[in-house]
Amino acid sequence: MDLGLAGKTAIVTGASSGIGLATAQALSAVGARVAGAARTITPELENAAAVTVSADLSTRDGAGTLVATALAEFGGIDILINNVGGGDPGRFATGGFLDSTDDQWRHLLDINLFSAVWTTRAALPSLIGHRGAIVNISSINARVPAGGLVGYSEAKAALTAFGKRLSEEFGPRGVRVNTVSPGVVGTRTWRGPGRVGATRAAAQGISHEEFLAALPERAAIASRRITEPEEVAALVTFLVSAKAANIIGADLVIDGGTLKTS
Repeated sequence: MDLGLAGKTAIVTGASSGIGLATAQALSAVGARVAGAARTITPELENAAAVTVSADLSTRDGAGTLVATALAEFGGIDILINNVGGGDPGRFATGGFLDSTDDQWRHLLDINLFSAVWTTRAALPSLIGHRGAIVNISSINARVPAGGLVGYSEAKAALTAFGKRLSEEFGPRGVRVNTVSPGVVGTRTWRGPGRVGATRAAAQGISHEEFLAALPERAAIASRRITEPEEVAALVTFLVSAKAANIIGADLVIDGGTLKTS
């Protein structure tokens, strides 16, 4: 199926690994020219992207540098994937609300919400001119706050609302804005050492491997497996293509049936 993406230009944030890298690879595979941004540029991203930008997207300057570089290299932007996000469980307390600090809230809002606000603001003039598409990567935790870092679910809920606002304002001007909300995805967040999966395994007194094997059933994932980054990337690629021309303002969940309500 021809998605009509050959020759299109795309920005993907948080593109060094996981969903961002898989999305950069998927877009490149169908002929798009990708500017991939991350704090650390990996060899895999170098291979997938036409342009790489090392930037801290939790800052306004980092987002501005990324968009300016993409515009200078490509001459215009057709697609924006606001993927960067998450939170470092080793940096902040993993307790409840009263254990959270202002620094924790600011960091999680900056990386999960304001990164998208700043990058979108800088890219929108070109996206409007190109009648482009934006996809924000949120989370099912926007709908069901998790027991993880305080501020993460709240930031993702705001990101989802931000996408809906953009779709209402700029949909009539030809810019399609949608949200993708994954559940547990097999990225380094869950599979990597010292990250969320490993931390939760240690807290339960089991090995990381045992934790991952039991996770689908414990999380009541209907498919009995976690989602892979490439599956999220395939959905994103479809959403920015001409085949999804009338999908606007949607929040599409990809979680293997974790959420039990519509």
